[in-house]
Amino acid sequence: MDSKERFSSRVEDYVKYRPGYPAEALDSIMEQGGLAAESYVADVGAGTGIFSGLLMERGVRVMAIEPNADMARAAWTAHGPNELFGIMLAPAEDTGISSNSMDAITCAQSFHWFDMEGARAEFARILKPDKKVFLIWNTRKTSGSPFLERYEELLHSLGTDYGKVNHRNVTEEQLNAFFREGTMTLNRFSNRQLFDFDGVKGRLLSSSYAPQAGDPKHEPMLEELRRIFDETQEDGKVNFEYVTEVYSGLV
Repeated sequence: MDSKERFSSRVEDYVKYRPGYPAEALDSIMEQGGLAAESYVADVGAGTGIFSGLLMERGVRVMAIEPNADMARAAWTAHGPNELFGIMLAPAEDTGISSNSMDAITCAQSFHWFDMEGARAEFARILKPDKKVFLIWNTRKTSGSPFLERYEELLHSLGTDYGKVNHRNVTEEQLNAFFREGTMTLNRFSNRQLFDFDGVKGRLLSSSYAPQAGDPKHEPMLEELRRIFDETQEDGKVNFEYVTEVYSGLV
């Protein structure tokens, strides 16, 4: 499937169950980027606008770039019309944004879908001189609790192509090569979600590698998820633990 269309049927679950980002991560980005109210930021691969909304809460003017029409529609439903928010249906490699016009670029949970060379050239074009790019991921912990460990096993055993599309496949060497030499920094922040079973199910089905209804792996995956939840829950809830990673630098 075209990577730009992978989430079309998952928008509702994505809106409801994907994690947000900790305030400390936003504080760090605002400080590192020299951003303030009225700054212009391109949020590239904006999806349903989760990160765009957090930027707008700080008075930032956001131009969201999203190639998937269903995701873009959800972002507009969440944030438009608003003088701080605009959205363009476009890929990261050809945003349509004016040259030298952005104070920063953010890519939250999206950079691993881009063509890196094409994105780097486009980002260099649209940024003002010596302004930064921020690549942000909520990296789910895969160990530390029985639930986290068994959930990871579930994705490997019954996911469609989890090993191929996991953002962990983007190496630090690749990221260093993406940024201008000597400019990359990495900051980490704690994040988590607390879910009942419906939340865990929705979180799973929001992922592009979760088999959907009609796939022979769909029902077995949900049955195993139910078993994992029942055997690891505490007071009817389980914790999704994340490390929010923020890579930043010049391009």
